[in-house]
Amino acid sequence: MVDSVAEHTDEELHPPLELGVEAPETELDSAWLGRHLLGKWEEQRLAGRRKAADPRYQRIDGLSMDEHRARVTEQVKLLADDGAALAAFPARLGGRDDHGGNIAGFEELALADPSLQIKAGVQFGLFGAAILHLGTERHHDELLPPMMSLQNPGAFAMTETGHGSDVASIGTTATYDPATEEFVIHTPFRAAWKDYLGNAAVDGRAAVVFAQLITGGERQGVHAFYVPIRDAEGNFLPGVGGEDDGLKGGLGGVDNGRLHFDQVRIPRTQLLNRYGDVAPDGTYSSPIASPGRRFFTMLGTLVQGRVSIDGAAVVVSKAALAIAIRYGAERRQFHASSTEEEEVILDYRSHQRRLFTRLADTYARSYVHDRLLDDLDEVFSGTDDTPERREDLETLAAGVKAVSSWQALDILQECREACGGAGFLQANRLTQLRADLDVYATFEGDNTVLLQLVGKRLLSDYAKQFKGANAAALAQFAAKELAGRAASLVGFHQLSQDVGDLWRASSASVALRRRAVQTELLTDRVSSIVGDIAMRLRSVGRDDPAAAAKAFNNVQNELLDAARAWVELKTYEAFADAVAQMPDATRTVMKDLRDLYALWLIEKNLAWYLANGRLSGARAKVVSSTIERLLVKIRPHALGLVDAFGYGDEHLRAEIATGAEARRQQEAAAHRE
Repeated sequence: MVDSVAEHTDEELHPPLELGVEAPETELDSAWLGRHLLGKWEEQRLAGRRKAADPRYQRIDGLSMDEHRARVTEQVKLLADDGAALAAFPARLGGRDDHGGNIAGFEELALADPSLQIKAGVQFGLFGAAILHLGTERHHDELLPPMMSLQNPGAFAMTETGHGSDVASIGTTATYDPATEEFVIHTPFRAAWKDYLGNAAVDGRAAVVFAQLITGGERQGVHAFYVPIRDAEGNFLPGVGGEDDGLKGGLGGVDNGRLHFDQVRIPRTQLLNRYGDVAPDGTYSSPIASPGRRFFTMLGTLVQGRVSIDGAAVVVSKAALAIAIRYGAERRQFHASSTEEEEVILDYRSHQRRLFTRLADTYARSYVHDRLLDDLDEVFSGTDDTPERREDLETLAAGVKAVSSWQALDILQECREACGGAGFLQANRLTQLRADLDVYATFEGDNTVLLQLVGKRLLSDYAKQFKGANAAALAQFAAKELAGRAASLVGFHQLSQDVGDLWRASSASVALRRRAVQTELLTDRVSSIVGDIAMRLRSVGRDDPAAAAKAFNNVQNELLDAARAWVELKTYEAFADAVAQMPDATRTVMKDLRDLYALWLIEKNLAWYLANGRLSGARAKVVSSTIERLLVKIRPHALGLVDAFGYGDEHLRAEIATGAEARRQQEAAAHRE
């Protein structure tokens, strides 16, 4: 729905801002909103929260590294015993073939202990999922049952000391010997050691090892192999060695370690051969002819790791905001408007801006995560599984994982500071959660590299718009490009008259709160940056790799900007679509939150909008003043908005979020009387 244009004076649009809480214009139905946030997999999410509230699964502070690891190992066994982590596996083997529901419940475990979530993710979401998605039915029948019961703990051995994100260049080799029908797994140099692997330091008995497949003297690219690494007593098998990565900055309950191999022989049948196989005589075959497509198809089957990281980042963001906003609604500082009583710090506009903007961001990321989860379930269940759909899923997962994990770290730090010294106490969890989630920025793909992948996809889609275009069409496009209207020919929205309202002082704030205007401003930023990059690269020939690499490097930062802007646009669209479906009263409040999110994104990039003539200096000021007004409107609903997350004291486990501060303030007030 688009708001009608109305004439308002500047005073009407921006009344004086005062301390205190305005009477709400409408009521927020937190219970309804909470159910809406649970989404399609409500039952699975609630089951995950019940586990997170169970002390048996919760982190105990003060444990040594070895004690923490041992506790988390026992917790993963509990998950295996009750089947909680097995939903994505075949029903005929004891699972439920429920890919989306499995992740929805799994990500809630971050509330108990991120170490538990990550270690369970290594076992079931990486090691087990690699067998499921890269192996065939024979592998499933033989290898999945002991993996699912935790009789066979495993590691996911992809990353090497010398190569992380660049998986295609890993050094470990798997050379086929037709005389014995075996693969020889070998680490040819130190940088090819498998590194940072969960379960590798202590618990792992086997690993899915990614290596360069060599047969008949020819390399066929990276493939996955099932390799036993330890015996029943935990001793390395002949030819296998490794080290403990030791104490880390966070996730102390996960036994990360290194592995290396010295001419380790495994049967030919332990190649996980869904996408590539080697016959007894050494002949290689694959259902995917292109080596590049085959490689990306294999890696794409493991996309659920990025989806679950995004989901866990959203869960932790919600928890952090619930802690900080509950505390801020009780904590008092300074006699700003009364000599009798100090002000609640959540009434200060600076406090509202630091927390409410991030509250809007977290709601938006929650809804785009639901969309991502729906996409994953449709692809992995086979409901809508095409190469194009998989590519779309991988692109969205890469971008959302990157932005979401960065945002979670930003929110945790902001909430920590907003809670002052209390936020620094380990008992209130914010610092520990920040430490545990730090690795999310590079885990399951370095965020910067992931955004580069998204940017390349945007450029590729841009180029497809001109396939077969004639000279006249290209000339017309160039003219529009120079005029600052790149959006018209590349599948994005063209700026409309709605945006023209921004140039009228009397209606600028009203226009900025229209969904159509917000969408166009966010979309135009993406399309314009992509178009500008494409124009800069248009003269680079493919026959000169060095020149192409240099040219691409020169636009790399702009490409990252485009990718992030695209993720923010997709996130906004998911949020806006969700708000549009809400009942009237709740929609009114949530529309304010949606507007705050959109204007916050625009404000963060005001330099671009000003430099490219999309906003004038005067209208840029209206962006900020409208944000200030929205903070006032959201303030009465702040507690209801975090209550809708559905996290009680047993989930947050932070004293400052339990009402303790309010009781302290009451005691102080009674003393003054």
